[in-house]
Amino acid sequence: MNEKTFAMLKDEIIEKKLFQLYQKADQQNFALFRHYLPKMLSYLLGKGFRWDNKNLTFYDDKYIPISPYQGIWLYLQARAIQANTIVEFGTSFGISTIFLAKAVKDNGGGTVIGTEMVKSKIKAAKKNLQDAGISEYTSILEGDARLTLQEIEKPVDMLIVDGFPNYALDILKIVSPKLRKGAIVIADNINTFKSTLTGYLDYLQNSENGFITSTLPFKDGTEFSVKV
Repeated sequence: MNEKTFAMLKDEIIEKKLFQLYQKADQQNFALFRHYLPKMLSYLLGKGFRWDNKNLTFYDDKYIPISPYQGIWLYLQARAIQANTIVEFGTSFGISTIFLAKAVKDNGGGTVIGTEMVKSKIKAAKKNLQDAGISEYTSILEGDARLTLQEIEKPVDMLIVDGFPNYALDILKIVSPKLRKGAIVIADNINTFKSTLTGYLDYLQNSENGFITSTLPFKDGTEFSVKV
C-alpha cells in the first residue's frame, strides 16, 4: 500500500490522509493478534470468534478498519447508486467514513450519518474528516446507535454495518424501514464473528424481510444485500 493506492479518488489531501491512517492502523496488528490468540482454535475450525461485551475498552484506541480496497469498493458502490444519504454503524476513527463522504460529495452532496459511542474516537474521527477536507458531508451521532438512529427521518440509500457485531441485527431492523427500494446494506466480518451474526444473516435471507443477499469473499466475509 502507498499513497497511489487511493489515486482513483482524485484528491491528494484525502489520499495522503488515508495513507497516514492506514499506517497507524497497521501498527496495532500485533496487539490485535495477541488479543485474539486465545480464540484462534475456534477461528481455524471455521466457527469464528464469539463476540462478547467483556473488555470493550480494549477497542477504544483500535482502528480495525476495512482494507484499503474495501474502502475503494465502498466508494464505487456509493457512486453507482448515487447515494446521498448513507448510515454508518461504527464510525471508529473515520477511515471508512472518508471513502463514503467522498462518494457523497462526488454524487452532488448529502450526508454520511456516522455513529460512535467512544468519545475519544468521536473527537479523532471529526479531526480526521476535517483534515481530509470532507467533514461538511458528515454527521456523527454520539451515543448508542440503537437509540440515535431512531431519529433518522429521510430515506437512506446505503447502510454500512461495521460496529459491535451483537448489535448488527438491531441496527438493521431500525434502519430497514427507512431504506429506499434499491438501497444497499454492507456488513463486514461475517465469517470472523460467524456465530454472533447468525441472526443478522437469517433476517436478511428471509425473503419476507425484503432483501436479496450474498456473502462475498472480501477480507473475512462481507455481506452484500439489496432492499427489494
